[in-house]
Amino acid sequence: MSGHSHWATIRRKKGAADAKKGALFTKLAREIVLAAREGGGDPETNMRLALAIERARANNMPKENIERAIRRGTGEDKDASAFEEITLEGYGPHGAAVMVDCVTDNRNRTVADLRHLFSRAGGNMAEAGAVAWQFDRKSYFSFPASMLDYDSAFELAIEAGADDVLQDGDSIEIIGPVEAFKRIGDALHARNVTPEEAGLRLIAKQEIELPLEATLAVMKFIETLEDMDDVQNVYHNVRLNEEALAALEAE
Repeated sequence: MSGHSHWATIRRKKGAADAKKGALFTKLAREIVLAAREGGGDPETNMRLALAIERARANNMPKENIERAIRRGTGEDKDASAFEEITLEGYGPHGAAVMVDCVTDNRNRTVADLRHLFSRAGGNMAEAGAVAWQFDRKSYFSFPASMLDYDSAFELAIEAGADDVLQDGDSIEIIGPVEAFKRIGDALHARNVTPEEAGLRLIAKQEIELPLEATLAVMKFIETLEDMDDVQNVYHNVRLNEEALAALEAE
């Protein structure tokens, strides 16, 4: 997880360009659809939906777009059934292990597009399970340290069943088992902490250290994947040290 929240911040800053071409709105809408389909259309009882709506509003997504996405997720609009979640896996540049969460209405198109990107970057797609064993699915929360100091966050998280609490610069990250997601989320809500990111993530069991140029090549590939409309999240096992993060921020 080294450097994850810092990289997420860098990507959010770059996200303005995505909004111009509509890619960001597409991703935000799909996240709302999935959240509503999974936990219902009431953000008061569905934390994933509440977070998705908040993120959409922060990016100036029109209210009607948000409401339409919720209706699609709850089944009021019949289009919702067209979306399916798939996770694809492969090896990127320099042997980096990569997992890609997608939301698509055309599985064949998504798989073909991803295979092309992996191949172009000098990597390859892999069979199901060939890469996944290197990752664990965990509950993940990230929020500014200004909202809650590390010691308080640690105490709250451990009581709620978390495995680990990390501080990455100005951000605090809480990692826990999947079944602790709601408990941790409710505990943060009770302390008026609104996460910048909350959800189930794939976390590498062991990160690899690459030279700077190789790390930047991998992250350029990750960024290309993240810019695809059908891609919601990308996970990898490359450690992002301070030198690499500084170079990525300067691009």
